[in-house]
Amino acid sequence: MFTGIITDLGAVKAVERSASGQGDSRFVFATGYDTMAIPAGASIACSGACLTLVDKGTDAGQGWFAADVSAETLSRTTLGDWAPGTPVNFERPLKLGDELGGHMVSGHVDGVGVIRARRPEQGSLRLSIEAPADLAKFIASKGSVALDGVSLTVNEVDGRVFEVNIIPHTAAVTTLGGKQPGDRVNLEIDMLARYVQRLMAAEDEM
Repeated sequence: MFTGIITDLGAVKAVERSASGQGDSRFVFATGYDTMAIPAGASIACSGACLTLVDKGTDAGQGWFAADVSAETLSRTTLGDWAPGTPVNFERPLKLGDELGGHMVSGHVDGVGVIRARRPEQGSLRLSIEAPADLAKFIASKGSVALDGVSLTVNEVDGRVFEVNIIPHTAAVTTLGGKQPGDRVNLEIDMLARYVQRLMAAEDEM
């Protein structure tokens, strides 16, 4: 479980894709984490997608870790677009007693949103994102979403398009500051919204 508070901005170091291009791939990430202190099998949210550390090390003083990514994950997230140099948001999972600074984030990406517009707004950055049709109903004004693993509050909703404000600190320490119209982002809806919708649907079926 995560909170959507990014603790490191790293990058893809290498990608080892299957020979056919259809199977699992191995991603190697450069990170500021002390990877030697992270046990094998640990979970790390990579721009919102929870991946399992399968190898690690240091290279010229720079930490790195590797994770295997299934074809399913590649097809349902932005990871299929990633190449060496792609910036990636990292978050380690919660430990008992940690501060819950964002909102409860599972690390299971629900779909991919598309940046439709960006504009400055009173020192912050305003992003407009188009959600997939099947996820738009879960997004509400003043509710929570995770974009590329970053916990954000929804400001406005207009059909499938919603807007969020990115404060200067978040723009500087995450991938969101560099996002441009047309870019794709991993989207995780608020899990509470999903459960409420399921309960309401169950009542309608009775």
